[in-house]
Amino acid sequence: MTTDPVQALIDAGAIPSSPFAPDSRYHGIAFGLYQRNAGDPGVAYLLRRFLPQLRDIAVAQEHIVQSGERPDLLAAQVFGDAELYWRIADANAATDPFELTDTLGARIAIPLPPGL
Repeated sequence: MTTDPVQALIDAGAIPSSPFAPDSRYHGIAFGLYQRNAGDPGVAYLLRRFLPQLRDIAVAQEHIVQSGERPDLLAAQVFGDAELYWRIADANAATDPFELTDTLGARIAIPLPPGL
């Protein structure tokens, strides 16, 4: 049994265990605890997020990059939410989403909308 009251509330389901919304790319990513010395309170940090395997992402369509496009604007257009740009980056194995729209005429994969 934990003596940490916050952890006790999390364990009881009284407060959410993830500080990230369900549609966040960080939802479900575990935290680590860095302690310089044993007994130090430590500093919590988010563990590394790995890109999903491309075979696990259902692609809805291919998009040809036009002048002035950005990943967030494209996500707003296709998903109705600019903050879901990371889904397009994941579907193209891009660690830097803005590289996706750097080249005019480039073909990028657009994944199915969330929840489908």
